[in-house]
Amino acid sequence: MTVRAAAKLNLMLDMIKKLDNGYHSLFMVMQSVDLYDTVDVQRNGVGKILIESDSADMPKDETNIAYKCAEKFFDAMEISQRGITIRIGKNIPMAAGIAGGSADGAAVLYCLNKIYGTNLSNFELCEIGAKVGADIPFSLTGGTAVVLNTGDVIAPVKNLSDCKIIIVKPEQDVSTKEAYAMLDSVPRLRHLDTAGMLEAVSRGDYEAICSKCGNVFEQAIEVPERPYIKSIMRKNGADACLMSGSGPTVFGLFSDNQKAEMCFNELKMSYKNVFICSPISRGVIEI
Repeated sequence: MTVRAAAKLNLMLDMIKKLDNGYHSLFMVMQSVDLYDTVDVQRNGVGKILIESDSADMPKDETNIAYKCAEKFFDAMEISQRGITIRIGKNIPMAAGIAGGSADGAAVLYCLNKIYGTNLSNFELCEIGAKVGADIPFSLTGGTAVVLNTGDVIAPVKNLSDCKIIIVKPEQDVSTKEAYAMLDSVPRLRHLDTAGMLEAVSRGDYEAICSKCGNVFEQAIEVPERPYIKSIMRKNGADACLMSGSGPTVFGLFSDNQKAEMCFNELKMSYKNVFICSPISRGVIEI
């Protein structure tokens, strides 16, 4: 079975508090975009989980998120015949803050539910995915959603208006674990207007959403190229531009397609990983 696994962006990311278990309670507005990995899952006769990929940099052992999701699925369903081969075609940059690994893990859960005929609801799949990573439940759900706590509370809202989104991933990688440690060290974190964003997304008001976009990780994570990328986006008419997740990826929203194309072409001259995307309503799409 083969599916497309969509990247996600954070239109808003604010930290509510650090929890006693070391995790963080968050307020996020997430958006799926049509930047995809291709994930193929097939049974094999080897009797174990195998990972294959066209990416030399992606781990292919038990540290891979897709592998972990398969393991959690088999544990939850008490399935002992665990012979599957997962083939991942990578298009979503890794260590970028746009859920490349989580999207793959969500795709594996979706495929296994179909292949093994377990008929789990999306909510039940999300429960399994949440044990592996905070972005996996949203990657299973997709669309536009308010996502709370550790990613386990998801409230779908009106789809984001048709627009173009320019995504730029600098060469720098950011470790999520290290990013949260840096966020914890910020002495006076400036919080975002979450109430205003809630009102904006409930109405599906594109202009209001753009005015409320923000990410508290920008106060903690140093991405030297971020100001330059944002300046190019603003010069070309971006309605909003910010960092996604724990970074370093920066994206801009454009209501004008021609301006988005101009921005894409200019940034493409300086960066290898530049994408022009649109918002989509699903996280995992069957091929």
